[in-house]
Amino acid sequence: MEAGFTLVRLGALDLDSAARLHRDSFGPMGERGWTRQDVAGLMSSPGSAGFLLRQADVDIGMALCRVVDDEAELMAVAVEPGHRRRGAARRLLDAVMEQARAAGAKTLFLEVGADNPGARTLYDSLGFVVVGKRAGYYPRPGRAPADAFIMRLTLI
Repeated sequence: MEAGFTLVRLGALDLDSAARLHRDSFGPMGERGWTRQDVAGLMSSPGSAGFLLRQADVDIGMALCRVVDDEAELMAVAVEPGHRRRGAARRLLDAVMEQARAAGAKTLFLEVGADNPGARTLYDSLGFVVVGKRAGYYPRPGRAPADAFIMRLTLI
């Protein structure tokens, strides 16, 4: 662990915290934040796993992923705005990559807003490459929707 982080598996008692983290991270960008029911639904699908990152007993980040056959998908990674750029997202992504490999995935996919350079820089540094684009995928109130880049990381 780094920077005093504690990584735990996301459980049934953590659904509200995970939903709050998602809302706090993506709501300001104009995306609909997930509800407790959204997180529960995603976690109930086969091959899903979730992680919470804590610092000083406070939930500061979350990640959800899913593995189907030999492919994994990062469904979300969210870090409290005040805790960004300190290694939290990287720690969560390390856990997702480890989970995906352990479940037999050979590749990991994600989608990221073209207007999110911080996330893009992190994904680039981990070896993800852009393999596609979804035009106008993310709504942005008061401005044009943002494109989503589809990125892939080879895990083997």
